[in-house]
Amino acid sequence: MTRQAPPPSPRRTELLEAAYRYALEHGLTDLSLRPLAAAVGSSPRVLILLFGSKEGLVRAVLARAREDETALLDHRADEQGLADAGRHVWEWLADPEHRPLLRLWAESYTRSLGADDGPWHGFARGTVDDWLALLAAHQPAGERESEAGARRRTAVLALLRGALLDLLATDDVARVDAAVRAQLALLDDASARPVGPARDGA
Repeated sequence: MTRQAPPPSPRRTELLEAAYRYALEHGLTDLSLRPLAAAVGSSPRVLILLFGSKEGLVRAVLARAREDETALLDHRADEQGLADAGRHVWEWLADPEHRPLLRLWAESYTRSLGADDGPWHGFARGTVDDWLALLAAHQPAGERESEAGARRRTAVLALLRGALLDLLATDDVARVDAAVRAQLALLDDASARPVGPARDGA
C-alpha cells in the first residue's frame, strides 16, 4: 500500500536534490532504492517515509527536472518574439552542460508514451503543454489566441524537439545547429512579411 507523503521538509528537499543529481547520472528507468539511498546518504526506509513510495520519489524527481526544463524562459516572457525564443531555447538545449538533464528528459518522455499509470504517466503530455505555454508567452496576444499562432508555436516545438533528439543521438552540433537556425530564420521572414488584403477566391 502506498503511503501518503508528508509535506516537504528540509531533509526531503535535500534528499530530492541529491536524488535528482543521481538520476542525471544514472537515469530513472532501472532505479533501485538501495543503491540510490546509499549514494545520497540515506536509507530506503527514510526515502519511503519522505516520498510515500518509490513511485512518489520518481514523480518528485521528474517534477524537479521539469522545473529546470522550463525555468529558462519563465522570466523572459515579454522580451522576445517566437523565433528569438526558439533560438534562445535552442542555445540552452545545445549547451553540453545540459546533456544529463536532456538525456533524463528523453528517457522519461519515451517511457511516458506507453505508461497508462505510474510515475511516468502524463510526463510527455505535461512537457508538451509546458513548452507550448512558454512559447505562447512570446507571441503577440492576437497571434497567441489564433489557430495560426498555435500552429506556429507547435512547429517551433516540433523543430526543437526533433533537433534535440538528433543531437542526443549523434552529438553532431554543427549540422543540427545550422538546420535549426535556418528554419528559425524562415520563421523570422514569415513574421516580417506584410499581410496583404484578402483576394476573392483566395
